[in-house]
Order: sequence, then C-alpha cells, then structure tokens
Amino acid sequence: MHQTSDWWAYDGTLNAPVAAALRGACSCGWRAAALHPLDWQEVAAEGPDWYDTSGPEADWDQHITDVEQRTVPVPEDVIALLAQLRARLDTLATDAPLAALRAVAALEYPVAEAARTAACNARALDQPWDTIATALGLTEPDTRTRLHRYARRP
Repeated sequence: MHQTSDWWAYDGTLNAPVAAALRGACSCGWRAAALHPLDWQEVAAEGPDWYDTSGPEADWDQHITDVEQRTVPVPEDVIALLAQLRARLDTLATDAPLAALRAVAALEYPVAEAARTAACNARALDQPWDTIATALGLTEPDTRTRLHRYARRP
C-alpha cells in the first residue's frame, strides 16, 4: 500500500487506514512521544488546511531546537553574510536574472573548494561519524553522504 506523511490521507477513504492521532516526526527518524488525538468531525467541518496541528508542530519545533543546540555554531558574521548574500541574490534573480546566474556561477567553485577542504579536514580529525553527524545536525547516513559528496573534486 502506498504511504504518505499527509495525515489527512488516512481518513478511511478507499480502504485507507483511519488515523486516530497525530504525532510530530522528522526526516531524521525522530518521532515524538506525544500523540495528539484527531477529531475527524472537526477536520470535515474546517478542512485539513485549517485543522489545528499546533501540538505536533510544537513537538517538532522542540526537536529542531534540541538538534540545533547540539550542533556546532556558525559564526554570527558568517550567518549575517549568508543572509545578506541570499537576499541580494533573490532580488537579483528577479530584477536581473542573467546577472544572478553569473553571480551564482562565480560562487560555485569557491563554495565547492571550501566544502572539499572542510570535509577532508573534518575527517582528518578522526572523530566518529556519529559525533560529526551530531555536530552538523544530520543523521549519520546523511553525514556520510554529504561529506563524501563534498570531498569529491569540484
């Protein structure tokens, strides 16, 4: 049977299972302990887009906060520069898309080279994969994939 994370699809239609509760979940595999009862009459009255999912969303927000607290911090000046660059590129993509493409092309090599150097240096620290994964806020398989991808020559 096809599965989806769209909770509203589990309403019993076409022999689909009927969900009794909602629970926060993350692509990293985390699942919240709390179950939030689902009122299908309220869903029918309000529609799935208006149904109150704040309980599982709050659980997920707390999970993300917990993950971020365990990660290696990015220096504030780098965060500010990235935000400024993103805003400028977004504007440029609308106002002057060809200039935006040139700017993105100019960034590709230095970003790839910095990623390769950082990935190689991170592995040279000889830390366990789970330690690196925690520092990056990723699962261990995602961390391995990312570092291997970064380590390839640009």
